[in-house]
Amino acid sequence: MSQAAAFKQLHAGPQILVLPNAWDAASAALMEDAGAQAVATSSAAVAWAHGYADGDLLPVPTLLAAIGEIARVLKVPLTADIEGGYSDDLQTLAETVKGVIGAGAVGINLEDGARAPDLHARKIEAARKAAGQAGVALFVNARTDVYLRGLAKGEAALAETLRRAELYRAAGADGIFVPGPVDEALLGTLARQIALPLNVMGRGGAPSAARLQALGVRRLSSATAPFRAAYAALGRAMSAFLESGDADALAQAGQGLTDLNKRFG
Repeated sequence: MSQAAAFKQLHAGPQILVLPNAWDAASAALMEDAGAQAVATSSAAVAWAHGYADGDLLPVPTLLAAIGEIARVLKVPLTADIEGGYSDDLQTLAETVKGVIGAGAVGINLEDGARAPDLHARKIEAARKAAGQAGVALFVNARTDVYLRGLAKGEAALAETLRRAELYRAAGADGIFVPGPVDEALLGTLARQIALPLNVMGRGGAPSAARLQALGVRRLSSATAPFRAAYAALGRAMSAFLESGDADALAQAGQGLTDLNKRFG
């Protein structure tokens, strides 16, 4: 089975796909070695790791290099968060998608953000066409930010999310990503009424993976949480080291790390 087919099959169940988000080869390798069935990138984490803010600001060559570095050390499928595609020009987006595939990813996240849904649907169509030309059954996970950005409230938010989900399905999406909600009743409604596998974002207060699976959610992403956990620990250990010069703070923080030299050798 190709990695693209294997990745799509992971959304078919019976188990929910718990998908960690990496930002470089080392973080991706640790995730795979911990048992991840697939690895995703986090657009924000990749941008931060390269000194850029999140929000379609990362240069595409830097994105492609990062994807290639991650793909090189993985045996499991890799899916890449490409934000809004880094351009609203459909031809430019198509070239970026082909570059992402060439770098080794078999899936993408593509977000609408504050853009018009009709434009996002055309971008999904362009991504699907580009993947077909590249000969890869790319998993297009269409993200809608109605809840995350507060574009509507209450029943209006649900109705707009469902409308966009159907629009994006018709455009060729393979999955729908609805970041933001943590309420079980709402998540269950979304899972029942969206015709594609539903992806949600892990965040404080969210139900467990087992509970999400029971609600019908097919994919749970970690988003920026792994990056934040790693760099928060580094920040605390570094503060202690700089304050006292005691190397024990760094030594203790690094205990248990995989031998990456051996892993990559």
